Amino acid sequence: MSKQSKRREALVYHAKPKPGKIEVIPTKKYATQRDLALAYSPGVAEPCLEIEKDVNNVYKYTAKGNLVAVISNGTAVLGLGNIGPEASKPVMEGKGLLFKIFADIDVFDIEVDTENIEEFIQTVKMIAPTFGGINLEDIKAPEAFEIERRLKEELDIPVMHDDQHGTAIISAAALLNALELSEKSIEDAKIVVSGAGAAAISCTRLYLAFGAKRENVVMLDSKGVIRNDRDNLTSQKAEFATHRKIDTLDEAMVDADVFVGLSTSDIVSPSMLLAMAKNPIVFAMANPDPEIGYDLAIATRKDIIMATGRSDHPNQVNNVLGFPFIFRGALDVRATKINEAMKMAAVKALADLAKEAVPEQVNIAYGETRLTFSKEYIIPKPFDPRLIATVPPAVARAAMESGVAKEPIEDWAKYEEQLLDRLGNDNKIVRLLLNRAKLDPKRVVFTEADSIDVLKAAQIVYEEGIAIPILLGRKDEIERLKEELEFDADVEIIDPKSDEQLEQKNKYANIYWEQHKRKGVTSLLAEKIMRERNYYAAMMVNEGDADALISGYSRSYPSVVKPMLDLIGLAPGSTRIATTNVMMTQRGPMFLSDTAININPSAQDLTKIAQMTAKVVKMFGMEPVMAMTSYSNFGSSKDQTATKVREAVSYLHKRHPDLLVDGELQTDFALNSQMLMDSFPFSKLAGKKVNTLIFPNLESANITYKLLKELNKAESVGPIMMGMRKPVHILQLHASVDEIVNMTAIAVIDAQQKEKLEQKAKK
Repeated sequence: MSKQSKRREALVYHAKPKPGKIEVIPTKKYATQRDLALAYSPGVAEPCLEIEKDVNNVYKYTAKGNLVAVISNGTAVLGLGNIGPEASKPVMEGKGLLFKIFADIDVFDIEVDTENIEEFIQTVKMIAPTFGGINLEDIKAPEAFEIERRLKEELDIPVMHDDQHGTAIISAAALLNALELSEKSIEDAKIVVSGAGAAAISCTRLYLAFGAKRENVVMLDSKGVIRNDRDNLTSQKAEFATHRKIDTLDEAMVDADVFVGLSTSDIVSPSMLLAMAKNPIVFAMANPDPEIGYDLAIATRKDIIMATGRSDHPNQVNNVLGFPFIFRGALDVRATKINEAMKMAAVKALADLAKEAVPEQVNIAYGETRLTFSKEYIIPKPFDPRLIATVPPAVARAAMESGVAKEPIEDWAKYEEQLLDRLGNDNKIVRLLLNRAKLDPKRVVFTEADSIDVLKAAQIVYEEGIAIPILLGRKDEIERLKEELEFDADVEIIDPKSDEQLEQKNKYANIYWEQHKRKGVTSLLAEKIMRERNYYAAMMVNEGDADALISGYSRSYPSVVKPMLDLIGLAPGSTRIATTNVMMTQRGPMFLSDTAININPSAQDLTKIAQMTAKVVKMFGMEPVMAMTSYSNFGSSKDQTATKVREAVSYLHKRHPDLLVDGELQTDFALNSQMLMDSFPFSKLAGKKVNTLIFPNLESANITYKLLKELNKAESVGPIMMGMRKPVHILQLHASVDEIVNMTAIAVIDAQQKEKLEQKAKK
């Protein structure tokens, strides 16, 4: 993608369909006059009076307890510098988005138009009653130190400057684990810190809190080594001034155990790495380009333990591992501050989590057979679902033990359940899919590439490295649309109706004729059929000229399924095909089957659909918890529709006792675990969180998923085709660009899995 195209896409993303990235959503009913009278006058007077009696009631009757202010004056925004408060707002909205999706914390972003320390502090103090916590962001040093210090002293709610402490917390966790792997102690480690800004100072202070010795630290700024004989040092720099008579990074790196970079790119040379001690630890965290490239560093020293701020290398030091979960824990016990004990608890929780067995969902997302504690895995991955149930409890306990918690937690098991429930608001599973596809992109045929939405999706998957697109359609139209989209990549374009592909088309036609000549197909008809895109694309996949295909954007589902069944057929062991949709709901991902193929499946068909769906759920790194749905519960109806569901469940219980499935169940009982436990405690699903619904017919499944999509704005991935011999996936009519991209990722992952199965079979 050209620089101009990226710029335009970024601007459109922020401007359309409505400006900005966050909005306020009502949490109470407001449909009737009674609702409005309770929400505002006269009903609102009652909570006001209760809060007047006891100010702590503000947490009981308002959103304060889950509301954080992200506050900046725009003086140190990312790598952009002092760009002012208005220009910083997109970044602050982005921070608010991360708070919400990772820890379910609501945010108001506040941009303050002053560079005066006292004015800034007074402004924050005056608006603080609105919030349960304050996240200071992108404020330049040294002012940031004084602002945070004063606000922590003068406010009774948690205050944290994430630019200082976020990197410190994550890198400290990584450092503890790296030292353990290198069999070194933090007390003896010689540490070089390149950079003397807010993050570097905070990192070094935290390392000292864990036992590092001040005399073993050498810090550098843009002028070189910070020595105690230098003039005009700030109090923060003076804190780490060394007595050693050295001036340069080259000198500082000799025999150093640890290098921590929070400065600028390409300042560390291979010779510097070679001068370091055995098993060196290098955290090159300058963004977007580190102090030394990852590949160069590991090629220079085989014994190195390396971390960067980048997601495309192991050991990413990413602040999102910290700030959402630290504030979550602080808010949940109504902590008056975020103190050293709480930060250190977060460090230990992150360090310990990296040593535990990694969930299959995380392994799948990162394309690993098995992530284990090692030089390439010293801190958890940002998409690890255990973070929300690990870090906040550690922070909350530390707040309680250090005496800053106003509302201690008593039932820790219940608290952990509540934390896990908060994961439902996030679409992490989509990001996991995209990441997994990127690890081994496959050739995907887009059969309707002369439709602008399909071509736009193909452009995205190409530029993001999700897949290698092959574009089918009218070549002149595709080229015109490519120019319009500034899609200048050299990708393959095929028009099955043109004579440019005559040799290939004749080859495919002959293969098709050989397969169908005893089924009434003439060679002339075979040639005609190969002019149709879906047949041509299916033959490409069959013959290994492509790995997967995406179709169905502009045509009815049955018309696209027919050529796929005709040419590609069922997978070995499959007796029928079916589809499932993944719906991104508030309770988390929900799999719904069968949403597109089987109109009125029999009991035997339902068992096959359930088994195939279970495999797809596992493909997403989740364990299937399946409810076979009906309008009745456990035999309450003798009608044939309910009976067939009951028969399918009975079969699954006998033949597949390891599969967590039950029914027949009404949907509300399936989704409400308390209702199910109260009424049917004998159910295999009692006390479980159902993530998969198998419907008794196409009508109910299709209506349900489309209702969820349109009324609740639930994002959908699917329909995912199950039971086909090759990776073939069919879109719903006029699917959105995002849906096409997501389905392409599914097609790539399907191709990856089928390739592994083929390789395994050959062995």
